Amino acid sequence: QLRLVAPTMVSVLIEGETGTGKEVVARAIHDASDRASRPFVVIDCGAIPPNLAESTLFGHERGAFTGATERRKGALAEADGGTVFLDELGELPIDLQPKLLRVLADQRIKRVGSDTYMPVNVRVLAATRRDLLVEINRGGFRDDLYFRIAEERLELPPLRERLDDLRPLVQRILADLGNESAFARMTAESFDRLQRHDWPGNVRELRSLVKMALAYDRGGPIDLGARLRASPEASSRTKACGPGVRAYAESLEQHDRAYFAALFESTSGNISEMARRGDLHRATVREALEKHGIKSVARRRS
Repeated sequence: QLRLVAPTMVSVLIEGETGTGKEVVARAIHDASDRASRPFVVIDCGAIPPNLAESTLFGHERGAFTGATERRKGALAEADGGTVFLDELGELPIDLQPKLLRVLADQRIKRVGSDTYMPVNVRVLAATRRDLLVEINRGGFRDDLYFRIAEERLELPPLRERLDDLRPLVQRILADLGNESAFARMTAESFDRLQRHDWPGNVRELRSLVKMALAYDRGGPIDLGARLRASPEASSRTKACGPGVRAYAESLEQHDRAYFAALFESTSGNISEMARRGDLHRATVREALEKHGIKSVARRRS
């Protein structure tokens, strides 16, 4: 879809949970278009103060309002010839939406305090974590603006639905951080634990995890899974279970130790058989036995 839509002038609405990489996708579309050498301007609709929203988008003339000490171009004028990315489109104030629609339809803007229209040439990409169709039904978003911007829709899946991408994502993040060679020191157990996490923060959470691991890196094996924390949803489930009951995510260490101890006993410590029965890498099995001291315990017992 990205390859097909990038060279066109089609407006694109990118949907997905927080942290799935919506701005990364928007930049990829811009970089693959014939506007790549022109500006890519990001407007965070959720961070604009309501009283400054119109000025932020369209600009203002000097003296247009209290505090307007000089003329301001506005984000749309700054993006002229390039791409404007409206992040968190669902947060845009309802009274500003028809004005934005007019600008997108006519490709011209009027600064606050001005009587003159000026032409702009911008391609529009937008992103939202809200269901805008639901917002339309509630009266919180205009349907005409939605259909103007959502000429093409791209839905980014959450990381929990694309766990096979964990390894290439970690490798790419390491490369972006200038330490791709560290990928060879990521333990097999680390990726097994990452596979069991529910990733409420999606790829952004994974990137933070990798950055934190590198910050504490001293050149040995890197276990990303050791720094995982239970998500707020998991914590809520724990509280709902009542006192004394712990969610699986919080008792992962105990669960792993009991599991590998039982697996060790049933296979008489045969690493290959343990890996086969557990559908794991042999390296994962060895690291787990060493981490939990299972082999030494089992030998003392025998």
